[in-house]
Amino acid sequence: MGLPVKLAHLPARMAAGGFLLNSGLSKRNADEQTAASVHGTAAGAYPFLKGIEPQRFVKLLSKAEIALGIALLNPVVPTAVAGLGLAGFSAGLVGMYLRTPGVHKPGSPVPTEQGVPLAKDFWLLGMAVGFLVEAVADRRHRNR
Repeated sequence: MGLPVKLAHLPARMAAGGFLLNSGLSKRNADEQTAASVHGTAAGAYPFLKGIEPQRFVKLLSKAEIALGIALLNPVVPTAVAGLGLAGFSAGLVGMYLRTPGVHKPGSPVPTEQGVPLAKDFWLLGMAVGFLVEAVADRRHRNR
């Protein structure tokens, strides 16, 4: 019995997983100023996050990114499962991007110069959707 991962999925899983793992590890010991900045951006897009203390928020975000990065890098985790986690996480990031003024041109998702680093959230969401569409198609094919 082989692993629940197709060889063709590995490059995308490694790219997204490595990126998220690195991002989570870099936030692990965030100072107060960094925590306040990250929290402020997130809370600006999602006001319900204002009730969470910035350091706690960044620690939770760090743990989520590390866990998701490891899941994507671990070939024992089925691509559909890792893709579902990536879809939820990246959809939240895309939502934050679209709700944050100044990072995209008015009335358009096209990034401004300041928004280019955040626009990567769209390719993360695209990978996730691709993983999920393929998982559904494979399941339908097997059930025929």
